[in-house]
This record gives sequence, structure tokens and C-alpha cells, in this order.
Amino acid sequence: MKPRILLLGCGGIGGILGAALARQECDLVAVTHNEEIAAAINRHGFDVTEETRQERVPARAHATIPAGSGPFDFVFLATQPPQLEEAATSAAPLLAEDGAMVCFQNGLCEQRVAKLIGEHHTLGAIVAWGGSMLSPGVYERTSAGGFVVGRLDGGHDPRLARLQRLLEPIGPVNVTDNLAGSRWSKLAINCAISSLGTIGGDRLGALLRYRFARRLGLEVMTEAVAVARACSIRLEKVAGTIDLEWAALTAADVVGPGSPSLMAKHALLLAVGAKFRRLRSSMLAAIERGREPAVDYLNGEVVTRGIARGIATPINARVRTLIHGIARGECRPGLDLLRRLYRDSRDEAGPRPRSPLRGDGIAIEASPPADFV
Repeated sequence: MKPRILLLGCGGIGGILGAALARQECDLVAVTHNEEIAAAINRHGFDVTEETRQERVPARAHATIPAGSGPFDFVFLATQPPQLEEAATSAAPLLAEDGAMVCFQNGLCEQRVAKLIGEHHTLGAIVAWGGSMLSPGVYERTSAGGFVVGRLDGGHDPRLARLQRLLEPIGPVNVTDNLAGSRWSKLAINCAISSLGTIGGDRLGALLRYRFARRLGLEVMTEAVAVARACSIRLEKVAGTIDLEWAALTAADVVGPGSPSLMAKHALLLAVGAKFRRLRSSMLAAIERGREPAVDYLNGEVVTRGIARGIATPINARVRTLIHGIARGECRPGLDLLRRLYRDSRDEAGPRPRSPLRGDGIAIEASPPADFV
């Protein structure tokens, strides 16, 4: 029997998901509240470019969930995080008795969905690749990769094997018994990459060429790691290789600008920038479309949990404030704004702020270092 799938959201990630599902033997209902996107998909299908290959996958899309549809085996939640809870609530009555909603968003969205429909009906899918919507219904896959899937409680679930089969045409799928650890590691990465990409207003490869941008990224991730530790989260490696525990800054990293450990961490971010060089922040795209940015679901999660556990997160707090300012039209994204964030965070922190990890003194540069490596 063909699986019945409701896909909510046809942006960068949702569009590429939709194309992959439309190629398979499944009963797909794709929904986007953007009527222009729905009309474009209905005209020419999902138009997807991956490296040099372009394909149009015939499909139908709806601006609202069609009356009488359901029950669905899976509801794929691919909306932006600010629309997550509304989407989950609207689809809950259409979920099959043993169905599951799958969160594809960045952030800690499974916990929010579980509060609405219960943990049994909630699964997570961490996306380890990049995708952008270039224009309505036209998508670009900006980097290769697959997924990490799991349950909040880490338990075995036969639905994960079915989910794995549906997602494997896009990339390799790993099942984890530590979804929280994988989510927090990805959260730390996204707090740096997506948020600084929003402020910098450029693709990741261009921004991470700058040493000061990489330093900001390391500081953002360090605060997120400190909060995760305080929450007793066992962090997992991102994509099986990026160890956030190692990447977090320590006092030894900043004894001098030539610290081997610090240089290695800058090299790691250079490698991330090279692999995901074409990645453009989905938050920036949301702001450009007049939508609410997802920063409260990324840096905001770090700040809120840090406050609750007495962990200082000044860089994440400043990032959140700046992105809300961009959304309100108070400042414009660009390299100058990113430089201002760096400069202001030095002034605010003073010459030797305390490390959020173990209370160590960290000597942050008093003036911006050289722009490039």
C-alpha cells in the first residue's frame, strides 16, 4: 500500500523534498500557503537544479489542505519554524492513528510539536544538506548530504525504517538514539551559519573567508555548547565529522593568535564554508519575503535556556536583536553590519570576558583581526 504523505511547506527544503517524493510510489499532497508558489508548481512541477543537472518533476500543490484529505501516514513539516505550530495544529486531525509528524526545521522543534500531538506521533529529521528556492517553484540544491532521523526518547520505532526509505533518494539516512544530541549540535552550527549569514547578507562561502566572521561563528557555537552541557545534552558529531565539543573555544585557544588549536578551528570553519559555499540563509530569504525570521528558534533558544541555567550568552543575544532589527527595517544586512556586530561585541565584553564553558578567562581580540586567512 502506498504511503500517504502530507507535505506542509514548499520553500527551499520543502521543494526538494516534494520533488523527491513526487518521483516515488507514494500518495503526496503538497501544500504551500503562498499561492504564487502553488501556481508555479502546478504549471511546471518542482523545478530542481542539482550541480549541473536540472529536472522538472510533475506535481500538484495546494494553497490550503484539500477538504476530505487524509488520513496521512506522515505529515512532513517543512515550514519555517515560526509557522510550525500552526501547521502542526491544522494537520493533527488528518494524521493516521499510527501516523507521525516529521520535523525538518532547524532548531528544537520536535519538543514544540510533541506538546501539541504527543511524543508518540513526533519524529525528527535533521537535514544535513542545503537548498534554496530561487523563485516560486524553482529550487537549487546547494550542497550534498542526507538526514539524521529519530525519536525524542531515543527509542526504536518501525516508522523510522519507513521514513528512511522515503528519504534515501535524497541522501543517506542515519537513525539515531540521541536525537536531542544531534539536534543541539545542529542548533549550534545553525546559530552561527544561518544567523551570521542573515546579518552578513551573503552566501556562506563568501562570509567565512573573513577571519572575524569565523571568530564570531566560533563564539556563537561556544555559547550554544555551554548551554547544551548545562542541559545535560550529550552532543553528537554533525554529519559524523564536526565535533562541537572540540570546536568550542577554550582559554588555551586564545593565549595567542597563533594557537595551533585555534588555527585548527578556523580551518574547520573554512572547510565548512568551502563545502556549503553556495548556502544562503533561509532566514534572510524569509525576511526578504516579508516573513518572520526564525531567530527565536535558533539563537533565541540558546539565550532563553542560558538565562534559565545561569549561562551568559551575550553574542547570541546580540545576534537575535540584530536580526529582529533587520526584519523591522532598522538596519540592512551586509558585511558592514557583520563587522559592527564583531566590533560591538568586543567593546561590550571587555578585554578578558569569562568563558561560558568553565569560567576561564578568554582574551578576545581588542580590535578586528585581518579580514582573510
